Amino acid sequence: MTERERVPRRLVILMAIAAGAAVANLYYAQPLLDAIARSLGIEKETAGLLVTFSQLGYMAGLVLVVPLGDLVERRRLVPRAFALAALALAGTALSPALPAIAVALVLVGVTSVAAQILIPFAATLAREDERGRVMGIVMSGVLLGVLLARTISGLLASYGGWRLVFAIAAGAMLVLGAVLARELPPYPPVRGVRYGSLLRSVAAIVREEPLLRRRMLLGGLGFANFTILWTSLTFLLVDPPYGYGEGAIGLFGLLGVAGATAAQVAGRIIDRGHVHRLTGIALAGILAARGVLTGAEESLAVLIAGMVLFDVSQQSALVCHQNVVLHLRPEARGRITTAQVSSGFIGGAIGSAGAAAAYAAGGWQLVNGLAAGLAAIALAAWAQERIALRRARGA
Repeated sequence: MTERERVPRRLVILMAIAAGAAVANLYYAQPLLDAIARSLGIEKETAGLLVTFSQLGYMAGLVLVVPLGDLVERRRLVPRAFALAALALAGTALSPALPAIAVALVLVGVTSVAAQILIPFAATLAREDERGRVMGIVMSGVLLGVLLARTISGLLASYGGWRLVFAIAAGAMLVLGAVLARELPPYPPVRGVRYGSLLRSVAAIVREEPLLRRRMLLGGLGFANFTILWTSLTFLLVDPPYGYGEGAIGLFGLLGVAGATAAQVAGRIIDRGHVHRLTGIALAGILAARGVLTGAEESLAVLIAGMVLFDVSQQSALVCHQNVVLHLRPEARGRITTAQVSSGFIGGAIGSAGAAAAYAAGGWQLVNGLAAGLAAIALAAWAQERIALRRARGA
């Protein structure tokens, strides 16, 4: 592939599907915890630790595996990650007891970071004038994987039990890995760098790139807001006046399709040179969505409107953050992805814990106020970034 060629749309769609399928592996277990607990004869609280194990594995993969995208030929690295994911998922399906399942799910989490290798790879393959569009499509695939994983998992488990979910996921990873091995183009990695030096350089890059640090902050605040919404939403919907069951609550995830569409639109706007302006609009949209959601306790229509506005704004902001940071150092996109995604992961964990505590202390309105405060901080941080960029251009 020459520099002047556009990335074939078929390849972009394949990478989007593969990235979405990889990240979905993290979420299959969440609606199955009760079924797993009954199957193994353990307490629900104990089964709940399985989600923690997969998340810990994912964090380890972000730190130890994703930077390899700068060192190893990604055409070989990605299919191998998918093959290992297939083994880990098959191990989950066949495991007879909790300890074996926990180990298998840690490995599922580690290999699920293949999605975070594909995103910077797509950015590297894309031409400058199409990078936003390409990343928007791949990010849409990731979002759909997150949103649809729980629904697919619940449907499959209702027909064939929780082990069937992981068996089918293992098969999907094998098929996608084989297709990726054939379709991904070769691209030379960085030469002359040792693995240990590669890992240590992540911190050095963060220190040397103020724009990366700002976008890490914005990403962490945004994902904290995301997990606050989805954690507290369950509490809101099970209480009066809604009183919904788990099935009805799960359907709210389909509202995120609007966010997947917005990610693609955002990519096209970014290609026209408006990434920083779009960031501000998206962050203002998150704050406005929190204003709308103050009325969600009384009206389903208001709740849906606020959630759609939030998802559209959040996903647009996410595409902007990724686009900005992946432009900084083309030779270090894997390590930059590690830094950016890790900040979001940490923000999400803090947001989830904060949402539960805030809801217990003051209900939906306190949770919404907390989230609005984080959105305001993010908007202020973006304003500071704009000022810094203008001063840099004027210097």
